[in-house]
Amino acid sequence: MQTIDKPITNFDDNLFDGSIHRRKTRPVKIGNVTIGGNNPVVVQSMINEDTLDIDASVAAIRRLHEIGCEIVRVTVPSLAHAKAVGEIKAKLEQTYQSVPLVADVHHNGMKIALEVAKHVDKVRINPGLYVFEKPKSDRQEYSDTEFRDIGDKIRETLEPLVISLRDQGKAMRIGVNHGSLAERMLFTYGDTPEGMVESAIEFIKICESLDFHNLIISMKASRVPVMLSAYRLMVKRMNDLGMDYPLHLGVTEAGDGEYGRIKSTAGIGTLLAEGIGDTIRVSLTEAPEKEIPVCYSILQALGLRKTMVEYVACPSCGRTLFNLEEVLHKVREATKHLTGLDIAVMGCIVNGPGEMADADYGYVGKQPGFISLYRGKEEIKKVPETQGVEELINLIKADDRWVEP
Repeated sequence: MQTIDKPITNFDDNLFDGSIHRRKTRPVKIGNVTIGGNNPVVVQSMINEDTLDIDASVAAIRRLHEIGCEIVRVTVPSLAHAKAVGEIKAKLEQTYQSVPLVADVHHNGMKIALEVAKHVDKVRINPGLYVFEKPKSDRQEYSDTEFRDIGDKIRETLEPLVISLRDQGKAMRIGVNHGSLAERMLFTYGDTPEGMVESAIEFIKICESLDFHNLIISMKASRVPVMLSAYRLMVKRMNDLGMDYPLHLGVTEAGDGEYGRIKSTAGIGTLLAEGIGDTIRVSLTEAPEKEIPVCYSILQALGLRKTMVEYVACPSCGRTLFNLEEVLHKVREATKHLTGLDIAVMGCIVNGPGEMADADYGYVGKQPGFISLYRGKEEIKKVPETQGVEELINLIKADDRWVEP
């Protein structure tokens, strides 16, 4: 089993300056959103509704888009579903606005993919399922001839879709899943990240031979270490082959609740910190709307998107001069609608000014019953604790950085 255990750190501009230097990738347009290049990491999700239910699907897509989901995926299991997507797209444009849509196509889906390619901005295919290989219970290996024959069948099946997307200026996601590798890949490489990577490379080379380069690649797994190894190995192979395709990151089937969020963050956040990744989806067993805040929190924590207030707060200790948890809650409730500010709430003067040096504003306990307000590193005023939040708001207003909720 081949794995890459160390982070990919050989990007020319990956200097140790405290910021993330992203892997250079080609820009790929998905409707009015661009993935890769110098563009921000894009947030996406997927609706749960049956695509045949036009009204419910339109409503679900709109709900996601209104809270910041930039690309929305829909499942397309049949030709009827593919045609329904055309109605969904039209109704969105009539009643709301155009939203970048991705169609998920599985299982011998050439006719389905060709139909839905007329209506969406990107088609996602799974190399392990796009051409079905009937397993043989007594198989011991794949001969070179069998391997090539299936490769030829894949090309024959994939080519019409590639040409359609190429000629329309649309995109494709080659979405490999660890749990659905094709049988010949399992026999050849085992259930490994290497098998995942070679599966993707096979499809990429077919696309390139047809002069189609609007590709996004994903290497998802439900286990974080496998997911990390697969993406790192994919980056290494693409570097070796001179490929610069953007990567879609995700931990598939992450579950729900706190652990689902931690698991997704461990996988997605680790790779983003290494400069790997151009678009992300957090897959939770919850309403899709619950995924979007997690995506933006990951990006905000890494400094890759600024979509909310960044709060810096100490964990509290015996020196703390006020109820830190309560005050932080009050400050957050008063200012959480602002965008792009860093606000620090520190319990005492010992570490406060130093630890919050990068914050725009600081709220620091200085003596019992009083707090000091800072603008950056400069102490502006000392006020009674009961007036602290009000005076913080006044300071932000004085700097013309306040907006009404």
